Amino acid sequence: MGRRTILIISAILVAALGTGAVFLYANNAQKQAVADQNPVTVVVAKAPIQIGTTGKTASDAGAFEFKTLPASALAPGALADTSSIQTLVAQVPVQSGQQVLSSMFGTLNASNGLQIPAGKVASSLQLGDPQRVAGFLAPGSQVAVFVTMGETATQPAFTRLVLTRVPVIAVGPATVTARTSGSGDQANTEQIPTAILTLGVSQKEAEKLGLANEVGKVFFTLVDKDSKVAPSGGTDLNHLFTS
Repeated sequence: MGRRTILIISAILVAALGTGAVFLYANNAQKQAVADQNPVTVVVAKAPIQIGTTGKTASDAGAFEFKTLPASALAPGALADTSSIQTLVAQVPVQSGQQVLSSMFGTLNASNGLQIPAGKVASSLQLGDPQRVAGFLAPGSQVAVFVTMGETATQPAFTRLVLTRVPVIAVGPATVTARTSGSGDQANTEQIPTAILTLGVSQKEAEKLGLANEVGKVFFTLVDKDSKVAPSGGTDLNHLFTS
């Protein structure tokens, strides 16, 4: 065997060993990173689950699986097992790959599948990802509703609180819609993810929500028990850079 052949074989072996070492290092690093983040086991939807499906039916159909995730990736209300939802039904569509949350399941309302708060009505609107807190909303979330109004001949553009604290009772699956701006050679088409969210509101709140959605641009903010949200005069361009 010639010297050149030996060198070539040696180079191939070194490359193979190097690739294997890199793979082992990356794999061990990934495992260590997960270990460093307090890994937890959560229930994840293996297949889509439709509204009205009981937890037992979904379990029997193999619609759930368990995954280990770092604690930092755990969604609020994520389930570690399915025992608590066996007799409950899905109140929102659960998409494949989603973490299964306790708020996604409940007692089915015979009339419409929604758990509407006593004395309230259900009101829905469609929002894009940024306007719905990047998809972090789920049934049981509390939101404050804001509206941004464009400039008119008599007033500057402004943003103002519409509803202080209202519950989300259903979240539809995200869909992508095409939006085209401009025309001819300047036309630009964007793919915009949106979802329909349903709130439990009073009649007056439904009226405000509907009007705000009709005349302005509505967005939600996620709030918890410690969030400080209160009616105010809003913010316009004259006060955008003031505290």
